[in-house]
Amino acid sequence: MKKVWIALTAMLVTFVTIQFVLPPSGWAVERAEAEETSRLLANLLKAGRSVVEHNQLLIDDPQKGDKGLTPEVFEQQLVQEFRKQTGLDLSKLKNAPATFLVPPLAKELLPAFVLASKEVIGDAQVVINQRGIGYKNFIPATFGSRAAERFSKQSHVRLKQTTLHPRNPKNEPDDYETSVLKWLSERPQGEAYVSELTNHGRTLHVVMPLYYVTACLACHGEPKGDLDISGYPKEGHREGDLAGAITVTAPLGGKH
Repeated sequence: MKKVWIALTAMLVTFVTIQFVLPPSGWAVERAEAEETSRLLANLLKAGRSVVEHNQLLIDDPQKGDKGLTPEVFEQQLVQEFRKQTGLDLSKLKNAPATFLVPPLAKELLPAFVLASKEVIGDAQVVINQRGIGYKNFIPATFGSRAAERFSKQSHVRLKQTTLHPRNPKNEPDDYETSVLKWLSERPQGEAYVSELTNHGRTLHVVMPLYYVTACLACHGEPKGDLDISGYPKEGHREGDLAGAITVTAPLGGKH
């Protein structure tokens, strides 16, 4: 690999790409702002996935109708989970001064992702509250894909979930993602992310590895080859195995 920075950070089971795309007027941000914003966005997506995971038994309860997991309740839990992961309170973000820890770009994009997440939960109410059906296929990965797609349509940021062996063909990693994932898979689990400049310093990639936790193994664990509840063959992973990563790609430099 090229020159990389390794930075300590919190992490959380998929691979997410966040790409800052220049709007028609043209702009780009400095590396420090883009890197910190990317890290916060990654943690916010992870927090949303965690909220779904924590509510999975409730969502899949076939006996209960109205689950009470409204967009507003989801937002409250998302704010709590994000604060636990990062120490930042999204409910106070609007009036918080812009700093290195909360750059202007983050103050713009974090609320946009919260809104997209609430819209996804709102659209899923019929499925979440349906009686008589247990597994509803509204899992962390489902939430992440839908929230990422909606967020991408409403902003200049593209989100993508992928792993080396994706179940969804649309989540196939590109060449760069594949090379980084393979590099990470050969290293022990650690609380770090990789930051790399490419395209002659005009593009920033931030890659945050994600590892399987116990809750993931019901579908991705052993015995390998057995069908999980969704009908996919289990991959035979164990806790601590590399599940994927979160990749952020941002343009850097002056106005175009």
